[in-house]
Amino acid sequence: MEWPDEYQKLVNTMMNDPRVVIDNVVCATATVVRVNSARKRGMLLEAVQLLTDLDLTIKKGYISSDGRWFMDVFHVADGCGHKLADPALLSRIERSLGGEAASSSPDGNSYDGDVGGLAGLTALELTGTDRPGLLSEVFAVLRDLECNVVEAKVWTHNGRIASLIFVKDHDSGSPIAEAHRVHRIEVRLRNVLRGDHDVRGAKTTVVSPSMTHSDRRLHQLMFADRDYERVSSNGASSSSNALVAVQNWTGRGYSVVSVNCRDRPKLLFDVVCTLTDMEYVVFHGTIGTDADRAYQEFYIRHMDGSPISSEAERQRVIQCLQAGIERRASEGLMLELSMPDRRGLLADVTRTFRENSLSVTRAEITTEAGEARNEFRVTGTDGQLPDRRVINAVIERIGKDHLKLKEERAPPSHQKATAPREEAAEHGGGGVVGLLGLGNLVMRNLYYLGLVRSCS
Repeated sequence: MEWPDEYQKLVNTMMNDPRVVIDNVVCATATVVRVNSARKRGMLLEAVQLLTDLDLTIKKGYISSDGRWFMDVFHVADGCGHKLADPALLSRIERSLGGEAASSSPDGNSYDGDVGGLAGLTALELTGTDRPGLLSEVFAVLRDLECNVVEAKVWTHNGRIASLIFVKDHDSGSPIAEAHRVHRIEVRLRNVLRGDHDVRGAKTTVVSPSMTHSDRRLHQLMFADRDYERVSSNGASSSSNALVAVQNWTGRGYSVVSVNCRDRPKLLFDVVCTLTDMEYVVFHGTIGTDADRAYQEFYIRHMDGSPISSEAERQRVIQCLQAGIERRASEGLMLELSMPDRRGLLADVTRTFRENSLSVTRAEITTEAGEARNEFRVTGTDGQLPDRRVINAVIERIGKDHLKLKEERAPPSHQKATAPREEAAEHGGGGVVGLLGLGNLVMRNLYYLGLVRSCS
C-alpha cells in the first residue's frame, strides 16, 4: 500500500517529542488541539487528564493509536462552552501536552498539581460502607487525634465511600510519621468506617503522598472496593443510567466499547481512566456530543493484544464503566464553604449537616493561606434532594457569609455534534461491530488530525 506523503511526514515527526498543534480557526465553536507522538502506555489518559484539569470541556475527539504512533485530535471549549482565547492558557496547553510541564511516572500516572503542595503532609486512604453522618465521624476522630485536614476528596457510590485525606500535625505543622501514632489513626478510623453493619470490610491506610492523579486514585480505590457490583437493598441487581455496550469485532481482533450517557465535565477522563486501570489499550475511538448527551466509542485490546474473551469479562467491563461514569455524577445540591480555617472546622460543619439530616455524597476540601475553601454535595438521608428550608437553616447556622448554595447552571448547549454511530453511517458503515472498516476509521481520523487531504 502506498501511503500519502503526509503520512511519511507524520512518521518523521513522531520519532521526536510530542507535537502539539492548536487551531482556533478551523472550527467555529471549539478550539482544536492535535497531539502527535510516539505511542507509550497511558499517553491518551495523560492527554485527557491535562485538558480536564484545566477545566476544559472535550466536545468532540478522534483517537488513532495503532502500531507505534499516537495521533489524537480534541475539540475543546471552556466551562461556558466558548472557544479558548487566553494566549497564556493556549501556551500552557501546548507546553503541557508537549511534555515540558507534565511529570509522569513509568506506569503513566501523573500528579495533578504542584508536588511541593503535598510535601510535609501525611496521606490517608479510606474505603468502606457509606452511611449518614459517616464523614462527620471521620473528621471528629481526626480532630481528636490532633490531625489538621489540609486537603481532601470524598466520593460515594453504590453504598460505598472512598476518600483521600491529607493531614499534618495540628501543633507542629509537620507530617505524622511516628509509628505508634500512625497505627492509632488507622485503628480509630477503621473502627469508625466499620460501624455496626459493614459486611464487606473497611480499609484505612496511611501512605506517603502519591504521584498518582488524585481522581485516578479515587477510581482505583473504589474499583478495588468492588463498588461496581450492583446489589440493591433487597438483593436484586440495580440498573444504571449510563448505556454501555461491548462487542467483539472478531475479524479485526478488537473489542468495541460504546458509551451513551448524559454529558458532563470530566466524563472522558473517567471512561479512559477506567479502561486504562483495567489494563485495556485504546487503539481507535471517536467522541461526540449532541445537546446534553455524550457518545463515545473505543476499539480496545488487552495489553497483550487480545480482545475480550468471555461473557463474564464483557459484563465486568460494562459494570466497571458504568461505575466509573456514575462516581462523579452524584445527585444533590452543592454547598460552598469559605471561611478562615481553624481546628475542628470540618468536624463542626459536617456535624451540622448530620444534625439536619443531610448526607454528604461528595466533597472537595482545600486550604489556601489559612482560608478553608470547601465544596459539599449533599442529599437528604433518603438520597433525595433536600428540602430548601433545611438548606436555608444550615446556612443560617453556619453563617450566610461563609456557606452558600451554589446555583449550578445547566451544561452549555453545544452545536449539534454527530454521534459516532451516525457519523459512521455517513461514511458507509453500519451495525455496532464493523460500523467502520478499520482502514476508513484510521484514514478518517488522519483527516481530522490534518494529516491527509480527504477522509473519503
